[in-house]
Amino acid sequence: MSLTHLDATTLAAKIRGREVSASDVLAAYIARIERLDPLLNCFTDRTFARAAREAAAVDAKIAAGEDAGPLAGVPVAVKNLFDVQGLATRAGSKIYRDAPPAVEDAPLLARLSAAGAVLLGALNMDEFAYGFVTENAHDGPTRNPHDTARVAGGSSGGSAAAVAGGLAAITLGSDTNGSIRLPAGLCGIFGLKPSYGRLTRAGTFPFVDSFDHLGPFARSAADLTLAYDVMQEDDPPGTVPAVIPGRIATLGGWFARATPEMLAAVAAVAAGLGATATVELPQAARARAAAFCITAFEGGQLHKHHLITRPEDYDPATLPRLIAGALQPAETIYQAQRFRAWFRAQAARLFEDYDLLLAPATPCTAPLIGQKTFMLDGVEVPNRPNLGVFTQPISFIGLPVVCVPVTGGGLLPRGVQIIAAPGRERLALAAAAALEAGGVAAAPVAEPA
Repeated sequence: MSLTHLDATTLAAKIRGREVSASDVLAAYIARIERLDPLLNCFTDRTFARAAREAAAVDAKIAAGEDAGPLAGVPVAVKNLFDVQGLATRAGSKIYRDAPPAVEDAPLLARLSAAGAVLLGALNMDEFAYGFVTENAHDGPTRNPHDTARVAGGSSGGSAAAVAGGLAAITLGSDTNGSIRLPAGLCGIFGLKPSYGRLTRAGTFPFVDSFDHLGPFARSAADLTLAYDVMQEDDPPGTVPAVIPGRIATLGGWFARATPEMLAAVAAVAAGLGATATVELPQAARARAAAFCITAFEGGQLHKHHLITRPEDYDPATLPRLIAGALQPAETIYQAQRFRAWFRAQAARLFEDYDLLLAPATPCTAPLIGQKTFMLDGVEVPNRPNLGVFTQPISFIGLPVVCVPVTGGGLLPRGVQIIAAPGRERLALAAAAALEAGGVAAAPVAEPA
């Protein structure tokens, strides 16, 4: 198997075992990036000179008999809202294109590097993380490796497509309203949105402080767990449960409005985990509406100065949403936050009876690039605000989620959310591993035409 098609766990083991050098692995990835990225448009910045130094350092440690780390020689990349030493942190924007370069790496990237990872570069995204498609007016669209006529999802589209297309083994992204889970689902890979606050957001460009999460993308549940272990400090590694509890339910109501192929994916995951119950999360539609209000308001306030002084430099798809958010009355946000506390309590009650909840990651498979609308429960709705209908209520209250890619049927990738109570990432990761072992979930590397 090609080096670029191995998962990170296997790759690091081969490098540590001297079956292959980190420098040879890097060369294979650079060759694939140079061949495929002009089509996929995942990378906004390439850090190959840095990567060569890091790979050489890994090889030198191994030659000296030293521990090169759990991610020894594993090629990684990050969404371009993470600080990367020597690069401007522009968050997909024109406004910050000429910003001073970051003086140090974001802490999460620094932890990957300390574990032996090799940085390939920074990745494309929706401007300021406000979108679900990664059709960036400044950097161009990122294409889905499974069908290059289709979107990769967003806002972490470059991060998801890079893993799905074999251009990086592990990537980092952000998730405010679904921006890890949605592209992971559309690109057919694994993604983790940890509990709110579990992973530090230091050294990243913010979007909505109330909802912003950071997390990894990978091609296996083991890789997702490895990346999580390396980056976090409060949840000891090696504690993934060996047995998945039987208290698992599928979310109905609001979450049952997906297309038949998406609902079939959820049913496959439910069957794979032995889940038979269906439950409702009360007022999920209202939670989504409240999340929209808070998102627009906080985003608008953050950008108010540039909205006034440089409106022409915004992506046309982002500008009106930020302006509308900035003009919202404070009373709207007060009421949305009040409802948020009530909604969090409803979810807590569900978790008294169930350990895991299942829901579609998206209402449909990946739309075409440039497509403006899709059908949701018999109604034609716009893409950009509605691809996250099933992810927004979950990040609204900071729940941890693993998105798993469902195999079979010759269909485009379909993602399913495995949702846990706060602080129970390990349980969702264990469920993902069980589904992978059972053949229900898999993330094969795509070969774009």
